[in-house]
Amino acid sequence: MGSDETLRASLLNKSKKYEKSSFDVLGICCTKEARLIEGILKPLEGVQDVSVIVPSKTVMVSHDPLKISASQIVKALNQAKLEASIRAYGKEKIVNTWPRPHIIACGVLLVVSLFKTLYHPLWWFALGAVIIGFPPIFLKSITSIRRLTLDMNILMAIAVVGAVALGDYSEAGFIVFLFSTADWLETLARYKAASGMTSLMSMAPQKAVLAETGEVVDAQKVMFDSLIAVLAGEIIPIDGVVVEGRSEVDERTLTGESFPVLKQPGSQVWAGTLNIDGYLCVRTTAMAENSAVARMGRLVEEAQSSRSHTQRLIDTCVKYYTPVVVVVSATVAILPLIMKMHNPKQGFRLALVLIVSACPCALVLSTPIAYFCALLKAAQMGLLVKGGDVLEALSQVKAAAFDKTGTITRGEFTVREFHVLNSDIPLQTLLYWVSSIESKSSHPMASALVEYARSNSVEPKPDDVPEFLIFPGEGVYGQIDGKDIFVGNKRIIQRALSQEVPSMERMEGVTAGYVVFGRELVGAFTLSDSCRTGSQEAISELKSLGIKSAMLTGDSTTAANFAQNQLNGALEEIHAELLPADKVRVIKDLKSRVGPTMMIGDGMNDAPALATADVGISMGISGSAVATETSHITLMSNDLQKIPQAVRLARRTHHTILVNIILSIVTKTAVLGPAFAGYPLLWAAVLADVGTCLIVILHSMMLLRENNVKAEKNGLAESNRPDKSCAKQNCCDLEASVKQCQSNCCRAKEERSKQDQVDMTSCGDDSAAKQKPNSCQSHCCVMPTTEKGNTSNEKSHSDNQKEETKGKGNSCQGECCGTSYQEEVQRREDCGNGCCKNLDEFPKIITE
Repeated sequence: MGSDETLRASLLNKSKKYEKSSFDVLGICCTKEARLIEGILKPLEGVQDVSVIVPSKTVMVSHDPLKISASQIVKALNQAKLEASIRAYGKEKIVNTWPRPHIIACGVLLVVSLFKTLYHPLWWFALGAVIIGFPPIFLKSITSIRRLTLDMNILMAIAVVGAVALGDYSEAGFIVFLFSTADWLETLARYKAASGMTSLMSMAPQKAVLAETGEVVDAQKVMFDSLIAVLAGEIIPIDGVVVEGRSEVDERTLTGESFPVLKQPGSQVWAGTLNIDGYLCVRTTAMAENSAVARMGRLVEEAQSSRSHTQRLIDTCVKYYTPVVVVVSATVAILPLIMKMHNPKQGFRLALVLIVSACPCALVLSTPIAYFCALLKAAQMGLLVKGGDVLEALSQVKAAAFDKTGTITRGEFTVREFHVLNSDIPLQTLLYWVSSIESKSSHPMASALVEYARSNSVEPKPDDVPEFLIFPGEGVYGQIDGKDIFVGNKRIIQRALSQEVPSMERMEGVTAGYVVFGRELVGAFTLSDSCRTGSQEAISELKSLGIKSAMLTGDSTTAANFAQNQLNGALEEIHAELLPADKVRVIKDLKSRVGPTMMIGDGMNDAPALATADVGISMGISGSAVATETSHITLMSNDLQKIPQAVRLARRTHHTILVNIILSIVTKTAVLGPAFAGYPLLWAAVLADVGTCLIVILHSMMLLRENNVKAEKNGLAESNRPDKSCAKQNCCDLEASVKQCQSNCCRAKEERSKQDQVDMTSCGDDSAAKQKPNSCQSHCCVMPTTEKGNTSNEKSHSDNQKEETKGKGNSCQGECCGTSYQEEVQRREDCGNGCCKNLDEFPKIITE
């Protein structure tokens, strides 16, 4: 135990010793500069690690600030003429949207030189274009020579000098102009691609308002456990917990969820999310630099440094490609002179074409730029992917294994029964033991038992539990008042008593638990859970993508089968009553039988399976820290429909990379083929080289613009809210508001507009047109048609609200049918006579 504490202290000191700084390095062109930067920085004292991100021209350095500062790192980089600067988050880079003056002048002079057939002396203008446009290329090439790096600038400089030596000033001018213009366009394209990252990193505001004094301060200076005030319409600056106020918060920037979430005292809020319509007083739970959005930005940026198998293969090929082509071009240039051929200029021109073609920038960029855009797109969707290699593995997945509790199901248990099996122990005492021990656990069942105890006026006292142990897949052990207590499923009973116990799962869909005191079974209870909204749709989508789905759960077979029934048999395999080691075994079996496998889970007992799978996906908000750390992808929301979206994104990325690679190779071949056939076009070689780089970048950027396939087909299908989603109604208009998502929601916008003017209370299909709550129209829920035969004893939620809320203004029974999640609604006690209780309809018909 002592060694563990020593190791933990060592790691803690190490994490405090080093800090991570980010730098913008404009001199980065391709992976050659990356190797150069690593060679410059890694030998410096105090530098622990260096990561170079080529697409965004970013360098991240982990260093000891007492030994080497960020400004010293910038100085070291700039000595190699890399144009480095310390990154300032929240400030956008200034990029010229217009070409530099020398490029414009070069282009004008070239256009004038084209009229040399009319007036011969105009050909000198082409030489003028070279003189004006060549110096920047020449200076960069000198810098590259000093670095001992053979890059595009050196190759282009050789091509320009060669063209001038041949007396072809027009071609030399075109090389200068094409290369300079393409370089400018490429810079703009890279900036556009990286601007998404900049906005991601600066989502949280730089200022915060202290609730106690009203003082506006720098968000970076707000300490942990401080109170901040957030007004309606403001962005939350720091992660925290609401202590006062009630409002809806738009979390789409962080979770990708399209609809607001109700926040009230006790709710967690995140930096970078928008407070829509109310005042919130928030107690901070992190420093600004450690907020969820800041961590997300850092993770996405760090993910760029991980290289996929495809990228490593390309880098290996390029390592030999350039030197080989340079040697071949030198041979082609010298051989005609040695052999005293009739036209040595033709060989020299061919050598120049080969020199230009020796630059593999497009091929080198084909993979990292695509992964850069895909990782950024994933972050915008609420998915944290830990590298391009993860996307590559995800694109090949053939099987998906789901944990049940907290993943397929909500993980929000309710205690259905609690029985004392020893008459000498009062219920209050047993609840005190159980709740005090379970309050030290993060399992969803534990929180249900704690809440049940509180509902019976028993307050847990975790400080009274000096010893506490977790048995993954079984339960927990705690010592309280000198007594040994075990709480868990039937496996914990076998551990504590070494005997079998009768099952309590008399009802379908319940999970049984037991309490052991000493060597005696003293209590038993049952809990129930329900499937998460969108689980069935997510599994069905995976099936349509050719991915086989299985459930892996430590719960009983009865509970597993009940969940399968709720999913309408969507799962193809069910594995119940599994220990963590059993889940690992099943994952290995799926990998051998089906192919690459992903595991989706949220708990500590899922961590081994997440690590074993080819791709591990954890539920970020509800999941345990261990599961999040072990997984390869983290869902920032609890929407399982993000998983098929992630698979589609991974497959599109894989396709994009293949197209980029093929395009890079084909353009080189298209230039070299005619050149060897006797038509060496130098300007075409330059255009093919720099033009392909630009096309590769622009093609990869399409990943940032692509919408989810399901959204394109079904309208607002992103939400897991049944009252908000139009997917099941085949809504084809992405701009249609929820109140317009009726069975005939594809009607023209003008028709919808007229209808809204006639009946602003319209909230559902026509059969329920007269049962619309005026107080709910801003976040209107689709009203179901009242079933025949029930009209005499039922009335709509809206009518009920109208009667109960007269004189209360714009109220709907405490926003019972507002924009809060269905799960939240079901927990509300002020929703009136069971309103919104039914899981199949939302809002629901209630009985008078």
